[in-house]
Amino acid sequence: MSISCRFDDGIARICIDRPEKLNALTLAMYDELGAAFKSVASDDRVRVVVLMGAGERAFCVGADLRESIPALARNDIDISAWDTAHLKNLHIDKPVICAVNGLCMGGGFEIMLATDLRIAASTAQFSLPEVSLGIVPAGGTLVRLVRQIGFAPAMELLMTGERFGADHLLRVGVLNRVVAPELLATTVDELAHRLLRMSPTALRIVKQAVRELGDLPLQDAFQREAVLGQLAFTSADARRGLAAFAEGRRVERY
Repeated sequence: MSISCRFDDGIARICIDRPEKLNALTLAMYDELGAAFKSVASDDRVRVVVLMGAGERAFCVGADLRESIPALARNDIDISAWDTAHLKNLHIDKPVICAVNGLCMGGGFEIMLATDLRIAASTAQFSLPEVSLGIVPAGGTLVRLVRQIGFAPAMELLMTGERFGADHLLRVGVLNRVVAPELLATTVDELAHRLLRMSPTALRIVKQAVRELGDLPLQDAFQREAVLGQLAFTSADARRGLAAFAEGRRVERY
């Protein structure tokens, strides 16, 4: 298998593991990645998910074009077969952190956009080169990118096929942090452990709210927000957290 998943104290670490090919995804790997996402989504032991690429040269350069593009062009496969790997039809109601080292291109960029928190090495490089090949990034990016960062920077990424550095992606809002390459693993690990200390109920409701409220009319969104907020305020996590606050202490882990 070229997609590995290991579990350690509440953290599931999914690794795209084909470094000799810059972690390019074969058709089988798309299926494996989708299966890994499904597994962590339903595993109650998992509190935080970390997605990474093996080696130092790339996070993922997308689909293995020698295999996937001919298959798509022959209409042998439907691009919707990759929906689970792109998290288009699967909700992981837990924080998903993406650790980006090296190249992040095409489908790799698209998968990154499906995650919640993105930490990149300062040497990472990003590109959506699809238009130069006569295709488009339809793994969620045509929907997600402009909603996440706004029209002008999204269109530059989508239409030019240009390669950009991590600092630019941080500036336009694709990334959360950029760190020195030698600090990437430590920074991601620290963030994952910080999230372990947060209320899983609250984190789940945050993700649900962000997913549901953005497309609702304003007053409908406020009403739905109140419902979701009430679920959080009346949860066992809230009772525990508020009691600890009243006593002047912090819940170390829910």
